[in-house]
Amino acid sequence: MSSEPIVLYDIPGSEYACMSWSPNVWRSRYVLNYKGLKYRTEWTEYPDIEDLCKKIGAPPTDKKRDGRDHYTLPVIYDPNTKSVVADSDEIVKYLEKTYPNTPKLFPEGTSALQHAFHQLVRPTVMNPILHIVVARVWKLLRPKSQEYFRETREVSFGKRLEEIGSEDDWKTLESGLERVKNCLDTNGEGKNLLLMGDRITWADFLLASVLIWLRVAAGEGSEDWRRLVSLHGGRWAEFMEQFAKYEFIDIN
Repeated sequence: MSSEPIVLYDIPGSEYACMSWSPNVWRSRYVLNYKGLKYRTEWTEYPDIEDLCKKIGAPPTDKKRDGRDHYTLPVIYDPNTKSVVADSDEIVKYLEKTYPNTPKLFPEGTSALQHAFHQLVRPTVMNPILHIVVARVWKLLRPKSQEYFRETREVSFGKRLEEIGSEDDWKTLESGLERVKNCLDTNGEGKNLLLMGDRITWADFLLASVLIWLRVAAGEGSEDWRRLVSLHGGRWAEFMEQFAKYEFIDIN
């Protein structure tokens, strides 16, 4: 069906190496690349997200503490169906339904399994990585977004960005990745990199998007990234190799 490129809205970093950094947007970017769908990226600074969403008709994805609507990225606009979809979970559902002849990310009967895997990854891997990278994300943003990011995150955490993140977060992360590894190992040798063993699913992209967040925010040559990929005999470096072909970013 796709004849005109889908528009993916993303938050830009300040340099090429960190242009696409958001794990939430990476989930949708991975899916678009995996499915081979034509798309282009529109880069939107943090303070402009709400106005953009209201302008194109993207729904809010949450509520702020004061009860007002909260608008977030990713958002896609599909000119082929005139559809606007917000939130990475909703985007993958939309793409699965609208483009049925593309590779599937939800094999029949796996939705509950994938949801359970996500519930494992979120507190044990995603949350500690958030603490580890949040101050570094601020550094990689452009000036227009930096002020917004610092203000909102410091309110959320109740402390300065520079005070967030500790060795305890690394201990939580290492323990969490150990649990994920043990879960995947039940597939058996040779089929223990991916949740379904020999095929990529949405759940795998969820985990990959969190790990690429650390890689981009800390830097591929950083001590933190080397520390992560050295865990469990290089298991996570091997895991990320499965997704390298889907890391295309269109930078205009």
